[in-house]
Amino acid sequence: MIKSTITRVAMVGAAAAALAVSMAAPAQAASDKTISLPNGRGYMKFIDDGDVFQVCDTKADGYGVSGTLFVRNASGLVSVATTVDDGGDAGCDKKGYNIGQLASYQMRVCWNGGGCVSSEWFNE
Repeated sequence: MIKSTITRVAMVGAAAAALAVSMAAPAQAASDKTISLPNGRGYMKFIDDGDVFQVCDTKADGYGVSGTLFVRNASGLVSVATTVDDGGDAGCDKKGYNIGQLASYQMRVCWNGGGCVSSEWFNE
């Protein structure tokens, strides 16, 4: 009798813990993602196949576009993983950066004349 009561209590506790973990807001799973600046100034894109980050300056206004990839580790520490700049030349600039499941990532694209847009946090 006591053994079955302890087993039931343990099972209820495990189920409650699993529910709490599943209710926490996880980082969004990776797939191709694009964030765009207003007024058609440019964008930053994550290409999941190959883990490539692409930044495109799409307006010839004398200002470039800069992209930053931030990484947040399990303890919450945020740092810059890589940067990509585009402007003053034809085409977009790209950089590979291998993202994984042990951290969360956020893209931020900025028009060098002022103004930025950020993505949600994500991982693979």
